[in-house]
Amino acid sequence: MKTKDLAYISLFAAITAVLGLVPAINVGPVPITAQTLGVMLAGSILGARRGFLSQLLFLVLVALGLPLLASGSGGLAVFALPSAGYLLSWPIAAFVIGLLTERFWVRYNLAWGIVANVVGGILVIYAIGVPVLAAIANLSPGAAIVSGALPFLVGDTVKAVLAAAVAVQVRRSYPVIERPQRAVAVR
Repeated sequence: MKTKDLAYISLFAAITAVLGLVPAINVGPVPITAQTLGVMLAGSILGARRGFLSQLLFLVLVALGLPLLASGSGGLAVFALPSAGYLLSWPIAAFVIGLLTERFWVRYNLAWGIVANVVGGILVIYAIGVPVLAAIANLSPGAAIVSGALPFLVGDTVKAVLAAAVAVQVRRSYPVIERPQRAVAVR
């Protein structure tokens, strides 16, 4: 891993932390935060591996007790709260977004970016977060969807579009993800 990669990973962990300064909106057991935008940006701009590592670094810093979450909390206790599944999904979501971005790279545009961010930044996060919410908060699956997914859909969709738009511009002006190498025929 190059120094440049470490700088990108640290930068996007910091971006996710800074997005935690936007006050959380409490709508139930899981707050609405701007930090999932950081997850989407990390995957869209850094790609799978670096996006994953940036969010993993963020979670390690939170586990060490730094108050980086939108609620101003940190420490191991946050991983026992109803929102734990959402937090734990962030590195996986960034990886999926990055993987899809890398796959679409040659023809990457706003539409492909939105698809990547919806799949990774919404579907993956909800697929992990909602069942953990149901288990920790002792909710039925339906109640967990109503309280842990539905209130977030509009905002997360806006974040997916915003992250895709930013990624398209970054790709044009300063691509961080390298263009995939074409296979060379050996004779």
